Amino acid sequence: MRRPLPRSRLPSAPSSGAAGGVHARRPRRGLTLVELTIAIAIIAVLFSAAVIGIGAVTGAQAKSSAGELAGTIRSLYDTAALSGRTCRIVFEIPSEKEEGTPVRYHAECAQGALTTDKDRERALATEEKAREDAERERDRGRSRRSRDNLEDLMSQERDRIEKAGRFSEYTAPEVKARQLPGSVRIGVWTRNQQKVIRSGPAALYFFPQGVTERAMVFVSQGDTTWTISVAPLTGKTSIAGEELEVPRS
Repeated sequence: MRRPLPRSRLPSAPSSGAAGGVHARRPRRGLTLVELTIAIAIIAVLFSAAVIGIGAVTGAQAKSSAGELAGTIRSLYDTAALSGRTCRIVFEIPSEKEEGTPVRYHAECAQGALTTDKDRERALATEEKAREDAERERDRGRSRRSRDNLEDLMSQERDRIEKAGRFSEYTAPEVKARQLPGSVRIGVWTRNQQKVIRSGPAALYFFPQGVTERAMVFVSQGDTTWTISVAPLTGKTSIAGEELEVPRS
């Protein structure tokens, strides 16, 4: 028969406070307000960068800018036709050296009706005929007064044309000066140009006869280009989601 062990030899229960015993688990520390604020700020910066990157890839800003410009073109065409004045959109396109400078454009209207190319040639022919008549009057020995009167009439006509041709900025609720996003670039072509203007000043004219120049405006962002085509007889615009080739003739 086995004897019971003495009480002193029985294993004792581990004490939580004793050295070498099992230590209690410490509670987990939560985020402080400062740490939480910094984390939110970092997330906001990353989200903003992602949005900008996606916009550059898809050309969303270029598409929006093309739509606004097409609306301005149509509105200014109607303004010229209804007011009897010649109007134009003036583009300020920065050069490659001015990288980061945004493209700007605004509308202008003349005080009167500038003529189309055909009418300009007729006006020049009329002025030339008047000059020839003055020469004949001089050869025939007519009075100095007659020649002076004719020259005065010619001077008045030139002043009238110059006055009508003075442009001033035009604004309306649907026609406003605009600045495009910095990543959006512009190219302008009209039928009187041999190549697309991608830097410097460019203009698109609208005549009171209800016509405009045949034109294309290229709105680009990254690798994406939208082409605005302008119909010369109706002023209507169409937008294509690619860079169209300019007509050769």
